[in-house]
Amino acid sequence: MIRLLSTDFDGTLVDHFATPPVAPALFEWFAELRRCGVFWALNTGRDLAFALDGLREFQFPLEPDYILTNERELFHRNPQGEWHDYGDWNRRCVQAHDRMFQTEAPFLEEILRFLREETEAQPIYENGRPVGFAAKDEAEMDRVVAHFHAARKPGSLFHYQRNTIYLRFCHASYSKGAALGELCRLTRISPQETFTAGDHHNDISMLDGRYARWACAPGNAVDAVKAAVRKAGGYVAEARCSDGVLEALRHFFQAERLAPPGWAGEEVESQEVES
Repeated sequence: MIRLLSTDFDGTLVDHFATPPVAPALFEWFAELRRCGVFWALNTGRDLAFALDGLREFQFPLEPDYILTNERELFHRNPQGEWHDYGDWNRRCVQAHDRMFQTEAPFLEEILRFLREETEAQPIYENGRPVGFAAKDEAEMDRVVAHFHAARKPGSLFHYQRNTIYLRFCHASYSKGAALGELCRLTRISPQETFTAGDHHNDISMLDGRYARWACAPGNAVDAVKAAVRKAGGYVAEARCSDGVLEALRHFFQAERLAPPGWAGEEVESQEVES
C-alpha cells in the first residue's frame, strides 16, 4: 500500500511545453489519494518561496503535506498552516554545509578556476558564497562534471546536484533522497509504502530504491534517470510529466495492488472521462 508520494515539480508534474502544463486528472487523483490518507511531499530543487509560487502559478488546488526544498531541506505546516522546519534536519544540514565549504575550500577553488579558464559557465553566489554555476549548455556541463570527478579526492564530502544546465554544490550526505529518508523516519512511513517520481539527474537519489520502493520516470526523463528507475525495479512511463506520473500510479495500483484502503479508482477514472 502506498502512503506517501514524493514528487519532483518542474519536468515531472509540470510540463512547461504543454497546454495545460499539468494534466487536470492529476488534481483529481491527488485529492482522492489525500481523502484516503495518502500524504504528498513536493521534493524540488526550488526554494520554499519559489515552490509555493509554482503551486499558485500552475493552479494546484491543494498544497503538499510536506515540501522538500533546494534538494535537501524539509518543511511541514503547523496547525495554523504556516510552513516550518520539520525536526532539526535543516539545522544539521546548514551546519554540515558550512563545515564542508570550509574544509573543502581548496577543491572548490580548483573548480572555480576550471570554470574561469576552461568554460563559459557562470558561477552562482548566495550571500557571497559560490553555491553552484550555470553552464552554457549540456555538453559543457558534462565536461565540468567529468573534471569534478577527476579532481575530487576519494572520500570527499563535496558533491553536487545537477539539473539541465544548472549545478548546485552540496554535501554528499544531503540530497533529495536523504531528505526523503528523514521524512519517512519522522512520519514512520517505510520505503515499501513510498512512491516517488522524477525526471532529471538531481532526482536519482530518491529514485534508486534506497528511500522509495515504487519509483517512476515520466517519458521525458533523461536517460540516466530512466536507467536508475529500471535498475530499482520501478516504472518508466511512455507519457510525459504528469500524464506519466498518472500512468505509473495506475500501473502500481493495478499490477502491484498498492491502492490505499477506500480508493475510489473507478469514480476517479469516470471524472477524468467526463472532464
